[in-house]
Amino acid sequence: MKRSFVTAAIAFACAANLQAAPDALITTLVSQAPGLRPNVLRLALDAASAAAERGLVARRNLLTVIDYSLPSSEQRLFVFDLAKQKLLFRELVAHGKSSGGNIANFFSNEPGSEATSLGLFVTEDTYNGHNGYSLRLKGLEAGINDMASERAIVLHGAYYVSREAVKVLGRLGRSWGCPAVRSEIAPELIDTIRGGTAIFAYYPEQSWLSNSVYLRQALARSGRKASSNTLTSSK
Repeated sequence: MKRSFVTAAIAFACAANLQAAPDALITTLVSQAPGLRPNVLRLALDAASAAAERGLVARRNLLTVIDYSLPSSEQRLFVFDLAKQKLLFRELVAHGKSSGGNIANFFSNEPGSEATSLGLFVTEDTYNGHNGYSLRLKGLEAGINDMASERAIVLHGAYYVSREAVKVLGRLGRSWGCPAVRSEIAPELIDTIRGGTAIFAYYPEQSWLSNSVYLRQALARSGRKASSNTLTSSK
């Protein structure tokens, strides 16, 4: 087990087999990312590595984590360069109108739901549309987020994502399900993570965490047993 901890980060960045996220890497990254809990980052690394083994993640050195259990008034989107062990972005991100007020509590994969989806995504290409420069996302989890393309779930900038919005509303404005970020940072963020990087959207929803094919694959490979602490703890 200790060997897998030591080699995990390098393995993910270099496209080798990842068995478990190393304690040292997680400690290093979390220390740069106030608000992000170690267990959430570990789940994100595990899920992304499992998808990478299936050839679904083209750029394995970058990982984006969105923790929707944090309020929208807090910076809850984190982008890491795993090879450099460095936090690149810590940003505000909106959730869908149907997902809740400041704190999200409802998630959906259904078209027309105007709710955010959880799970593992991979970034695709960019385009200029109604919301300006935007990044297409592909949901990798059947029944959880695989309708993302049909729902036009993309990462884009939005005027309602700002500190000013929080001051006025007590929360960010809300999207139709897209992870919307500050307009000022959107182009740089999109260009950094475009083209095949993993995005892990988290909330301690037990049914998803217990049945996610990518988390199950990571557990099986590492020999760890699924438990409430392994998968569903938010502490």
